[in-house]
Amino acid sequence: MTNSGSTAGRRPVVLGPGEGRAYPMGSVSAVFKADGAETGQRYSISEWWLDPHTKGPGAHSHPEDDVFYVLAGTMSVLVGTEWIEASTGSFVLVPGDVTHDFENRGSERAGVLNVSAPGNFEQLMPGIAQWFVERPPGDTTTTRTTSEGP
Repeated sequence: MTNSGSTAGRRPVVLGPGEGRAYPMGSVSAVFKADGAETGQRYSISEWWLDPHTKGPGAHSHPEDDVFYVLAGTMSVLVGTEWIEASTGSFVLVPGDVTHDFENRGSERAGVLNVSAPGNFEQLMPGIAQWFVERPPGDTTTTRTTSEGP
């Protein structure tokens, strides 16, 4: 596999339901389907699952766009200063440098497919997973003790 950005040497990725590189973090979990190694560093694709009434990472921003497609349940997504209730099948594009967050305020597990470009996001996952372990996100009906995201 090459990381040159070309398609030469890249192989198809075929995964069944639930397959991928899993990052369990308590009431939050992520499963990476493809990242820089598989996409020529162009993008990464991951699923993010939140148990009922679970807060997400906290409001944050980064230069890269974030794309969310709701797979199940309803995900509350902060875009700038507005919370959007995104139900199954909803699509949300958050432009780079726009403050955003996501959380599951509902009573059923909710999941989003996340596309991040470029494809180096998974390199950050060990630190993000550790952050969630050290700072469990808590219940959406309580106040967050820190406003800092990972």
